[in-house]
Amino acid sequence: MEPKYKRILLKISGEALAGSNKFGLDEEMLNMVATQVKSVLDLGVQVSVVVGGGNFWRGRTSNSMDRATADYMGMLATVINSLALQDAFERNGIPTRVQTAIEMREIAEPYIRRKAMSHLRKDIVVIFGAGTGNPFFSTDTTAALRAAEIEAEVILLAKKVDAVYDDDPEKNPNAKKFDTLTHRDLLDKGLGVMDSTAASLCMENNIPIHVFGLNEENGVLRAVYGEEIGTFIK
Repeated sequence: MEPKYKRILLKISGEALAGSNKFGLDEEMLNMVATQVKSVLDLGVQVSVVVGGGNFWRGRTSNSMDRATADYMGMLATVINSLALQDAFERNGIPTRVQTAIEMREIAEPYIRRKAMSHLRKDIVVIFGAGTGNPFFSTDTTAALRAAEIEAEVILLAKKVDAVYDDDPEKNPNAKKFDTLTHRDLLDKGLGVMDSTAASLCMENNIPIHVFGLNEENGVLRAVYGEEIGTFIK
């Protein structure tokens, strides 16, 4: 069975990396992600990653702090997660580079599109840290932007929740699950999967989004094969 995609962008929420701790990093989750990424790489699929920072900092929950300052703090949180993933990947034999939108030359490469694509062609995983480098943009928008720039065929959105629902399934047991949606549905229904800027960018560049749970057994691999797990947005 052939994989459906040759180049993917995997978007991982920071909260998912915290596991049951709900804060910080869960070693088991890091290793689980690394194992799944390795199985995808072994198929000859090129992998890039964007990770959120919500397991350390959620700037929008702070009402008193300057928004730009809060967003820059969030970017730094994504770099912590990027380095943790890089370490987990390399311990599993996966060659990895972290590229950051804000220069931090001592710990990561600056983001350069052509260099990122060169790494991917050599089967090196590229993790994009520090968001877009600009406040007022989410890591979902980063995922959409980087996917368009590196010509990824799909965004695999690995979240704490296993699909897209019409309400929060953790609060409402009767929340309805969607199997398929369109980008326009995300904008019109306000489903909270990703912000409107990210959804618009994906729609304009015809980038499909596959939403599934990071805890799903072999979820990344199954999504790469095009299995009907979670919710598919096109």
